[in-house]
Amino acid sequence: MDPSPSNAAAATAAGMEPELDNSKPAAAGNRKHLAMLERLSKRSATTSVASPEASPVSAFLSRFAAGKVAAESALSACRSSPDDAPASLAAAASAIDDLERLAAEASHSLPPYELRSALASVSDLRAAHKLAASEIRPKKSFSFRNKSKATKTPQQDPPTLPQPPTEQPKPTFDAVLPGFAFRSRNGATLVKDLRIANEKDGDFTLADLVSCEVYLKGKCRALYIHKLRDCRLFVGPVFGSVLIEDVERCTFVMAAHQIRIHEARATDFYLRVRSRPIIEDCCGVRFAPHALKYEGIEKDLRDSGLEEDTGNWANVDDFKWLRAVQSPNWSLIPEEERLQTVDISEVQAREDSS
Repeated sequence: MDPSPSNAAAATAAGMEPELDNSKPAAAGNRKHLAMLERLSKRSATTSVASPEASPVSAFLSRFAAGKVAAESALSACRSSPDDAPASLAAAASAIDDLERLAAEASHSLPPYELRSALASVSDLRAAHKLAASEIRPKKSFSFRNKSKATKTPQQDPPTLPQPPTEQPKPTFDAVLPGFAFRSRNGATLVKDLRIANEKDGDFTLADLVSCEVYLKGKCRALYIHKLRDCRLFVGPVFGSVLIEDVERCTFVMAAHQIRIHEARATDFYLRVRSRPIIEDCCGVRFAPHALKYEGIEKDLRDSGLEEDTGNWANVDDFKWLRAVQSPNWSLIPEEERLQTVDISEVQAREDSS
């Protein structure tokens, strides 16, 4: 009977109870450590799940890559299936337009490099589309003319050699730019009221104009401008994007959500724009605030989301000028040289005689 109490006392003296007391705080410390690790793992998991959704650049690149594949596939089908070439050309043009609109919508959130790369891809695709159209269309016109000449003088096949100059007017650009249009005019006064025309709220194109005055009243979804010389344009609100390419000694008065300008020289822009205007490969371009008026323009501006002047007409991004100092390619028009507000309410629709 005596040895057991003595053994218990010996065990107590040997420190067995302190060992049991130390195990409790150790277990509690382990539980706290595990809880902290669990909280950290949940936090990292939530951030890893949210990060892909919070990346508009990644989403843009994914959509742009898919659209580019569709455009390239349609262009490839033009050559592999000549019988279906017109449909493939139309599909390619539509895919390229979608890519351009996608880049325009994302221009305010994309890094400069990604936006430049996207615009360069669109430009390359347009050039490829233009080439594909030129390879297909002239063959048809060539064959018709060859047949007509063959019926008159069957033995004079060699005279068909001088026919290539007929391809030089380059009508293929019509296939590149969508929508209704004024094209290939010289010295004309071109007027369109988009509020009462069939082109209401659609796309509009101005191409190959020389010494023309253009008046567009009402609003449109998108505006494409290509190869203008010595022209003056007064355009109602564009509730999408404006793309301007290859213009010289012109004046533009317009309002839009996005405006991108390529290869403009000695040209003035009077703008109201939601995002910063983008220029590339330009020189001698100048900017001033919007200066257009016609009956009902306030409603058109309001319906297009352009009722407020953001002042971005003076915040121009030059993608070819990466230095911190002011780009030498653009400037603001001195106040004493700026146009006064131009009222086109009484301008009547009339066509030129060309």
